[in-house]
Amino acid sequence: MKVRWKTILQSAIVLLGVVTLVFFLFHAAAGDPARMMLGQVEDPIALESLRVEYGLDKPLAIQYWNYIQGLLPIGYRDDMSFGFRLPDLQTSYQNKGVSVVSMLAKSLPNTGLLALTSMCIALFFGIPIGLLAAIKSGTWVDRLVVILSTTGMALPSFFSAVLIGWIFGYVLGPWTGLPMTGNLIELDDFGEYEIYNWHHIILPSFTLGIRPLGVIAQMMRSSALEVLSKDYIRTAYSKGLTKSKVLKRHVLRNALNPLVTTVSGWLAGLFSGAVFVESVFGWNGTGKMMVDALESRDFPVVMGCVLSLSAVFVVIQWFVEMSYRWIDPRLSKS
Repeated sequence: MKVRWKTILQSAIVLLGVVTLVFFLFHAAAGDPARMMLGQVEDPIALESLRVEYGLDKPLAIQYWNYIQGLLPIGYRDDMSFGFRLPDLQTSYQNKGVSVVSMLAKSLPNTGLLALTSMCIALFFGIPIGLLAAIKSGTWVDRLVVILSTTGMALPSFFSAVLIGWIFGYVLGPWTGLPMTGNLIELDDFGEYEIYNWHHIILPSFTLGIRPLGVIAQMMRSSALEVLSKDYIRTAYSKGLTKSKVLKRHVLRNALNPLVTTVSGWLAGLFSGAVFVESVFGWNGTGKMMVDALESRDFPVVMGCVLSLSAVFVVIQWFVEMSYRWIDPRLSKS
């Protein structure tokens, strides 16, 4: 199923709005980036040279137009030939000569891995917990699941990140073997070989998955309760099917349908919600890079992070729309 031109146009308008809003807000509050790059150096000639090099000497409207032109997929490439090209997100102010695209190429996969792992944890625990609560409706098990899932949804990410990191990474660290901070890939003591530390993803992914886990458990409980009240469930029992077969063939399959929207929405939200979690656990993803860039007033990096996370959100929504049209072909005619 193809994405419609109307959807592509709406997505382009959304991304343009994000770029415009962040661009002018940052320039209104960020101050002079050239002065930030020089630090304590008060050299007028060096300041002017930096402004010219990065195009900061031009009027704000011209800077905005140049940035928009760089985002277009069609234009002049590095060899001055005209055609398709990768978006130009400019170069970092603080890491001189390093393109924002190359920085995102290293950080965005880390954020994607963290978001996907968190969603897998939320689905793995949320679906059976919600189904158990529906089966045990009205009992202490049901009430406990409701309380815990509600608490998980209410906890802010930065608070749960600090709390979980302190408990499992510091207090219980000698027994869990989990560090409070750490990235997926680290260099050895000699700085020569890359070491993959997969256990470093456990705490940040669990922390990031707490809120969607609570939502999925609640929705699974409500959906399963609704399915259990249907006539065809009673018919299935009257035919002699065991409880496990009824739950597997009828309840679980039909109760999962409403979760499509929830899972897709939360998966997109996890990319942006990873900002606080990555900062607390020192996970080198796009969120942490954006926080560091905000502290140093590195405008191109901030813009690149915001734009890339917005693009991920838009792409996920594309797949959601296509999945809906595949599940229900009647939507293709609307």
